[in-house]
Order: sequence, then C-alpha cells, then structure tokens
Amino acid sequence: MKIITLHCDYIRFKPLKKAFKGAEELDSKAQLEKEVREPLVVLVAIEKGDNDQTVSELVEAVKKTAKEVKALNIVLYPYAHLSSNLAPPSTALEYLVEAENILTKFFKVTRAPFGHYKEFELKVKGHPLSELSKEFRGKVEEVKGEHKVLDLENYDPSKLLREISKTKLDTSKLKENDHRILAQRLDLFSFNEVAPGQVFWHDSGLHIFNKLKYFVSKILKKYDYQIIDTPQILDGKLFKVSGHWAHYRDNMFLTKYEDRDFGVKPMNCPGAMLVYKTRPRAYRELPLRFAEFGTDHRKELSGVLAGLFRVIKMTQDDAHIFCTKEQIASEISNLLEMIKLIYKDTFGFDYSFELSTRPEKFMGDKKDWDDAEKILESVLKKSKAKYKINKGDGAFYGPKIDLHIKDSLGRSWQCSTIQLDMQMPKRFELAYTGEDGKEHMPFVIHRAILGSIERFIGVLIEHLNGNLPLWLSPRQVKVISFTDRNKKVAEKLVSEIKAEIPELRIDLDNRSDTVQAKIRDAELLKVNYILVVGDKEEKSKTLAVRARGEKPKFGIKQSKFIEDLKKEIAI
Repeated sequence: MKIITLHCDYIRFKPLKKAFKGAEELDSKAQLEKEVREPLVVLVAIEKGDNDQTVSELVEAVKKTAKEVKALNIVLYPYAHLSSNLAPPSTALEYLVEAENILTKFFKVTRAPFGHYKEFELKVKGHPLSELSKEFRGKVEEVKGEHKVLDLENYDPSKLLREISKTKLDTSKLKENDHRILAQRLDLFSFNEVAPGQVFWHDSGLHIFNKLKYFVSKILKKYDYQIIDTPQILDGKLFKVSGHWAHYRDNMFLTKYEDRDFGVKPMNCPGAMLVYKTRPRAYRELPLRFAEFGTDHRKELSGVLAGLFRVIKMTQDDAHIFCTKEQIASEISNLLEMIKLIYKDTFGFDYSFELSTRPEKFMGDKKDWDDAEKILESVLKKSKAKYKINKGDGAFYGPKIDLHIKDSLGRSWQCSTIQLDMQMPKRFELAYTGEDGKEHMPFVIHRAILGSIERFIGVLIEHLNGNLPLWLSPRQVKVISFTDRNKKVAEKLVSEIKAEIPELRIDLDNRSDTVQAKIRDAELLKVNYILVVGDKEEKSKTLAVRARGEKPKFGIKQSKFIEDLKKEIAI
C-alpha cells in the first residue's frame, strides 16, 4: 500500500464517470461536488498483497500525521497512479471501506468515490509536514515447505544489464514542450530506474546547471554572503534536535554506521545551524548570511515523480540569515531585490507574492508573530510588489513570503520562499553577544531564491521552449562549412573565435552534407548563432550570421561579431 498525505486548506472533487465496470455505484448525493475544509487528504493506492495488517498500518500513520498537523477532517482519496501493482478492484474497495470505518471513530472522514474519473482541486499548506509519502508492506506470512536460497555471488550481468536498459521515456501523454521531451532532443539529461527521481546530467544539461549556480554565486557575493557546504549524511541526534527526526523521518533515507543512526539530510537547516555554532558570535558580525548549494534527498513514491518537477535528489540554493530583529526588514528588502533581478530582469517572469500569517497552532510568542508579520508586510508595501495575504497559512515556526511566477504558457509556479524562523534558534540554543555585553538569540531567515535548481531548470526550459539565452545556452555557436573546399577556413574561424572567447561553447559542422541539412540540424538543437562559411565569406573575409529565429545577415565583420558576442555572453 502506498499513500501520500497532504495537509490542505481545502479539497474539492466531483465524480464524472466510471473508470471501469466494477466501479463503486453512486447515489445522486454522492455524484455531487464535495468540498472539505482544513483536511488531511490521504491519496491511497491498494496493492496486491495488502491485508488487514497494512490497513492497520495505514490507520496508525494517518492518526499520527493528523495529530501532528492538528487535522480533524480526513479525506480518503483512491489514487491508482501511485502504483503499477494494484490490487483487484473488489479487494481495494473492501480495504478502503475498512480504513474508513476505523478512522471514523476518531475523525470526520470523507471517502472519495472508488473507480471513477474525478475532477479535483486542492490547496496544500506550505509547512514541513504538509506533504508526506509512506509505503506499508504488512506482515509477511511464513511459507513452509521447500525453499531456495539465492546465490547473490553468481548472477548474469547481461540479464541485469537488459533489465537496467529497459528504462524508456513514455512520451505518449506528454506535450511537445514538456521538458523531458526537450531534454531528449537537446541531449540535456536522462532518468533511469536504477536511480528513481535522480537526474543523470549530460554535458549540455550540466552546463545549464553549473551556469545557474555561477550566476547565483555572483549575486551572493554582491550581497555579502558566505558560501558554505555541509555533509550529506548526519547523525540522527542532529535531526532530533532540529525536529526532523520526529516529524520528517518517514521521508528520510536512513542508515546505520558503527551502531549509530544516521540520516541523509532532507533539508540544509541543521548543518547551517552547526556552522553558526562553531564559535562565539558578536553583534558586529550580524547579519551573518550563509548560502549553500545544498544537495538534499527526500523519499517520494515512484508514482508522483515527474521529471525535474518532482525528484528525490535535489540541489537547492538555500541560505540562512542570522540577524537581529531590527535587521529583518533590510534583509527581506534585499531578498526582494534579488528575486526581481533573477525572475523579472533576467528571465522575464511575471510574479506576485503571498504573505502567510500565523496559523491556529503556532510556536512562540504572539507579539513576536505580530511584529514579524508587520515587518514583512511593510517591506512588501515599500517594494510596491503585488501580494496577497494568506491568513493563517504560515509555518508553525514563523510567517513566510512565497513567490508565485507565471510562465509563457500561463501556468503558475511557487518557486522562491522566504521564511522567518523564530524556533530553530531556540532548538539549537543560538546566541550572540549584544552591544550590552549580554547574550541574545538571533532571528533566522530561511530562504531559497531558485528553490530546487532541478525544478527551476524544468520550468525555465518549458517557459522558453528550450530557447535559452546565450550565456546559459549549452550550444552557443555553430560554424558550418558550405562545401568541402570551405572546411579549412571554417576550422580556422572556430580556432580564432575560441582564442578570443575561451569559455564559448562553439562547434564545427564539417560534414559532407548539404548546407540546408546542417542548418536544420543546428536549428533543432536551438543553437544561438549559426555561422555559414562559403566562397563568398572566404573572399570577403566576413561572416554570414544566422541568429536563432531570425533571417541570416551577411557581410558581418568577424571582429564586430566577436565584440558583440562578448557583451551578450557576459553575466
């Protein structure tokens, strides 16, 4: 059995038609649209081999999560997409009803119709426990009789390789501009079942990834960030201090080493707290800004993985800012500047903000919350940014600002997040010596501008349909020889341009093919500039330049082209 629990503001759903003959029969009331407010939504797939034990495990997991997020309403939502090993419909419905009956003793339970196509809409809250995935196996019954011990030392590598090589992208349900299709065509990255939810970056895709990191790093230096790097695998004691062990352990990869419990970090906060604590801090050091391109791993069910949009391994451009209460406003203002520089000025996204305020269940002092919310809203007003207030949807440890961007297809994405944390400093007993000589606790601002770099690349590729700007493009210039007799001049041109711009990604196409075919191939690869070298160009010592999506220009001087290229490629 596989489930995903989603703590939501609301869920609305309406059955449309039966998905198969054995679908649950519905009366007229059950066919109406339903809305449940403040629910814990449980997406569930019943699998072959599930039994009463797995139902019990489901119930206990739902009770535990509902208690943690203070949810009183439960929505059981059959979701077959989580598994490819589904139980027969009659069995699945039986276990869903059983789970519903047990949970009804503790909660108000709504079960979505089984076996029907449904339209649904939900809004997930943005706190660490709002999205969790789990898998239940139940107790395995002992099988008596003959059994065979597998010899793990003797295996057929060819057979294993054939199994590994089966991974193939199913494009039948994907749109033409889907980043996974574009990645195949442009040779950017791939996925393989040997590493679910983890990206195999190819040279061209890794160039994009590294260029984005470099771009962000330059901005970090402008705003006086220190760039740190913290370990991937950390003692469970650290996650117990941070709270992840109690609230997020089911979504962590765990291991043992020398009889100690370790976890692969799902978030970068604990490591940054330890770096802060390496020595005594004084008020003169604040604000102290630690940035980290942190690689995190989070367990996800295979059914929800979706290219770069939902992965298991991700790299986040995280930062933790340690500051005084008086410094919060200026730090938030700087972050809004960074967001504008990256999203609007560089990539042309339209965006708006959402300020989420104190929830019903919160930690800390009410006055601190009120003051923090006023500070955040005053900065938003001063920046003249578009924003709305999402009352009661802040994280339990502090208010937050979320960035929502709109891409060229009209879709909305939640990317950057700025969270004011008034609890992590307490858990880690952070302190600095104030001007008065006494110890004080700093405020911590968590922020990620791009968020998951993998996800941002997926959004950006679809937003631009693969037509990346020159500085970010993996294929910047292609030189094409018109005929075989122009090959040497084409080779010389590549060498001369490389000498002037060593970092330029420039390729040579000297195939004995038609120039039309070579231009078409370069256009399919989204090359920014195509240079065709023919007899005319050799004689006049000029270039024929075709910018992506434009008509060719002739008679361009090589020195002028290189000069313009240097300006455009700079970031």
